[in-house]
Amino acid sequence: MKPAPKPLFRDPIYDGAADPVIIWNKQANKWWMFYTDRRATDTTATGVTWVHGTRIGIAESGDGGTTWTYRDTANINYRPDRDYTHWAPDIVEDKGLYHMFLTYVPGTFTDWQHPRVIIQLTSTDLLSWKYVQTLPLITDKVIDASVFKLPDGTWRLWYNNERDHKSIYYADSPDLRHWTDHGQALNERGEGPKVFRWHEQYWMIIDQWKGMAIYHSDDLLHWQPQPERILEQPGRGRDDQAIGGHCDVVVSGNRAYVFYFTHPGRSQASPAPANSIAAKRSVIQVAELEFKDGKLTCNRDKPTFVQLGRR
Repeated sequence: MKPAPKPLFRDPIYDGAADPVIIWNKQANKWWMFYTDRRATDTTATGVTWVHGTRIGIAESGDGGTTWTYRDTANINYRPDRDYTHWAPDIVEDKGLYHMFLTYVPGTFTDWQHPRVIIQLTSTDLLSWKYVQTLPLITDKVIDASVFKLPDGTWRLWYNNERDHKSIYYADSPDLRHWTDHGQALNERGEGPKVFRWHEQYWMIIDQWKGMAIYHSDDLLHWQPQPERILEQPGRGRDDQAIGGHCDVVVSGNRAYVFYFTHPGRSQASPAPANSIAAKRSVIQVAELEFKDGKLTCNRDKPTFVQLGRR
């Protein structure tokens, strides 16, 4: 068995893969990766238009997550505005139906000062997505959904509230249809929350733009910080010499893998010129999480042998 390559995946359209989420495709018997397809190679972009107007790309793996190939762009049936933007999906499967929770921005903008909402879509094949609703969350500027099934069979969604210092909020649903916002979950600045269970407790990882912060919980309500961040120090592998950002975590058996993205051109050692294609491009990487003495660590330079089981 070969270790996963570095980088794990590059988007062949715009070379701007970011914000990955990994899910087992029951129909195809393969693992699929969904990601924000940032338009890094768009030479006409001004301001931050290159991270707007984005679509959701799809890559697939037939060997348990070691190698990935580009498949398509998700057919998302929600495009009410011209030059619409899709960001940072999360996807769960329930009773044979896939649910996507997607950040929607009503246009392609040169700055960050515009509303965004989280919408819910469903699919039977992971390719074509039907709009269900816009979630009734607490403000009109929210991003980065993370959905998790609670022990009692209900569902919880965490997200980033950009109007409250970019802290983490949450909402609950008994059925993946009706949602009630409960306010702040974590009074910390960060985005891209990811919640998962491993080693008999719950974990939340958030992107703090200087590596990723880790919290643990026994009840999914009260979160204790881990002093050390992961993926903060640069790696030595190809395109892995910058901080890791906005991750997904897949637990498979007793192992857990963190899929994250980097901006290779933003390494501290030799940063590319601002606004250059080299500074904008991003890639997906993977590393294995390790648990010791109650803490999560991650050695991004250690060869990663990905073995995602069938679901």
